[in-house]
Amino acid sequence: MILNNKNGLQFFTFSKLSIFDDIRHAIFTRYNGFSAGDYQSLNTGLGVGDRKDSVKKNRTAIARCMGTQQLIFSNQVHETGILVFKKSDADRPSKSNTLPLSADAMITNIPGKFLAIQLADCQGILLYDPQNKVVANVHSGWRGSIRNILGACLTTMQSEFGCHPENIYAGISPSLGPCCSEFIHYQQEIPEKYWCYKNTLDYFDFWKISRQQLLSAGLSSQHIEISNICTKCNSHLFFSFRKKNQTGRFVCVIGLK
Repeated sequence: MILNNKNGLQFFTFSKLSIFDDIRHAIFTRYNGFSAGDYQSLNTGLGVGDRKDSVKKNRTAIARCMGTQQLIFSNQVHETGILVFKKSDADRPSKSNTLPLSADAMITNIPGKFLAIQLADCQGILLYDPQNKVVANVHSGWRGSIRNILGACLTTMQSEFGCHPENIYAGISPSLGPCCSEFIHYQQEIPEKYWCYKNTLDYFDFWKISRQQLLSAGLSSQHIEISNICTKCNSHLFFSFRKKNQTGRFVCVIGLK
């Protein structure tokens, strides 16, 4: 991954996605925002107890850094709902809604519409099809992983936009690593088919699970990049719920220029 600084904000980018000039993407650290205390300082989560005005300033700073006025958030609920934003729907009247729609993945082919996923140990998985000019952003915690929201998102990219998996590139954000992903009650929580991804101490490797789901969906192994950064081990850089329950949310973003 590549560490960047812009407009006073610090963020990482994937080397495999950075070769494409028609997209922007970023995984922002928790530095240089407006929040204080447990949420210091670039918290983007509205429902975690932080001041709303601070969160709004943080989101505005991120949007400015990404060069967009359309930074799209969803209400993430650890399910498999997917929001699709298509050029063909852009001119249709939309229902006004003060709350974001519930979904844990978003897909678009609309330039200037940047998709934002909030994280605090879960994976943010950025997807890009350079042939069809389609981007997606997936929120995948352990519940999303065992339901294979990643596979569902890739299937939707195929059905809605005609994407071919072999053309798609993927980046897996900093998240809870196999060093810290302990599941004491895994026999009740995680299906047996995923037990091969744990070690003898009941720590699971969800990075490998996501990689295998991408491969099973048809992506090339050469198109997949994993950050290999554990959020709990690096809570000075990223918010981590496992490290401290009362905490903020960092954000990963992708969009077409």
